[in-house]
Amino acid sequence: MAPSDLNAFLKLNKENLGKGNSLYAGRKYMLPKSSSGESSGDAASVKNSTVAKASPAVLYVPLFGKKYARVDVLDRQLQGAVYYLSAGHGGPDPGAVGKYGANLLAEDEYAYDVTIRLARKLMEHGAIVYMIVQDPDDGIRDEPILEMDADEVHYPNVKIPLSQKERLRGRTNAVNALHAKHKGAYQRMLAIHVDSRSKSQNIDVFFYHHENSPLGLNLANSIHQIFTSNYKRYQPNRDYFGNVSHRSSLYVIKYSHPPAVFIELGNIRNDKDQRRFVIPNNRQALANWICEGMILDYKSQQKLSGL
Repeated sequence: MAPSDLNAFLKLNKENLGKGNSLYAGRKYMLPKSSSGESSGDAASVKNSTVAKASPAVLYVPLFGKKYARVDVLDRQLQGAVYYLSAGHGGPDPGAVGKYGANLLAEDEYAYDVTIRLARKLMEHGAIVYMIVQDPDDGIRDEPILEMDADEVHYPNVKIPLSQKERLRGRTNAVNALHAKHKGAYQRMLAIHVDSRSKSQNIDVFFYHHENSPLGLNLANSIHQIFTSNYKRYQPNRDYFGNVSHRSSLYVIKYSHPPAVFIELGNIRNDKDQRRFVIPNNRQALANWICEGMILDYKSQQKLSGL
């Protein structure tokens, strides 16, 4: 969307915008004529609080922040796929906390930044994406140290409760309600976390699935396959020890209706693993590699379905 088109969009819809020109779930927004003079439509229905369609090849997503709000749809590899992305913890719960020099690193901030980067990558390939945990003002951040806050909400705009069980139930209920609306579509859920172990323990990215979910297992294996091959390519002098296993007792794995994968990105207390988080390009690489694995899984399922 050209700057003139964006300004026209904001002017047309100024009475219907939230803080920071954010969009509201379920409302309709007027789209202006493009700078070329061609109409892009009379109205656009916003199906979630993160996406508005600006043209067939461009999305405007305020949740991603000013720098990254424009999303160019590069291809349609994931056309028809629906994803639910849930970053761990948030709101009153920062999750695991590690110390990095004089700074504290909070699990929820780094898991969220990787998750929202992943959402953007999936949208670039034509997927429908729901951010189940959302921060209204952080967006995608390129700073090494991500400031801790507690203003995250559950989709579409629900305060995250203090009770852990209520938090897990809230995000799972949001996923399951959306899953029912997209009945018949290819749907997957990812929960992205950062682990906390002994400071001396360096770990690789690993994956959990439900033991009775072959589709969850397939997705986990597809992402694991990409990580294995990319480590061989980019770090040929080290082995990759990430693995896939089942852990059906995890709440979001047990109760989410779409096939689900739970990802642990590393140990937030380990010096080597911390570099995986504090370097923005590394956070982007994590998102890119997870996206590659999700594309691999989607294509394999399409092939099995004869599509």
